[in-house]
Amino acid sequence: MENTQWLDERETGVWRGFLEASQLLVASMDRHLVRESQLSGAEYAVLAPLSEHADGVVRARDLGKSLGWDRSRLSHLLKRMEARGLLERKNCSSDARGLDVEITPAGRNAIELAAPGHLEFVRTHFFDQLTRDEQDALASVSRKIMATLQPECD
Repeated sequence: MENTQWLDERETGVWRGFLEASQLLVASMDRHLVRESQLSGAEYAVLAPLSEHADGVVRARDLGKSLGWDRSRLSHLLKRMEARGLLERKNCSSDARGLDVEITPAGRNAIELAAPGHLEFVRTHFFDQLTRDEQDALASVSRKIMATLQPECD
């Protein structure tokens, strides 16, 4: 405790501002998605990469890793989404222990209907608020932060 380097007033303001802005942005985005498309932010996060693959299939392990979610969280969400008909879970053809996740026509329709409104929200509440230089600076800062955390996540 004696050697703790406490945040000064400016650092405290920067840190709290970042946390508040990022939490408010994510919460607002989630509410917007549910209101406009009946998809939660987590469901959108699962459907987006599935829809971007030509065959609509991603290994569950890879999906969880790309989202930064633990196996339990992903498993519960996939089960709920499968019950809604948005995706199917299938045994992996290349690894008997693995699981593939495949988007269904209903899931593809849901993401295609949600995407335009979601992108409009992101543009309005994120990109339109930043200059190109600020966007570049934020991208650089994000890469630096992620690089310090990456070993922890692997």
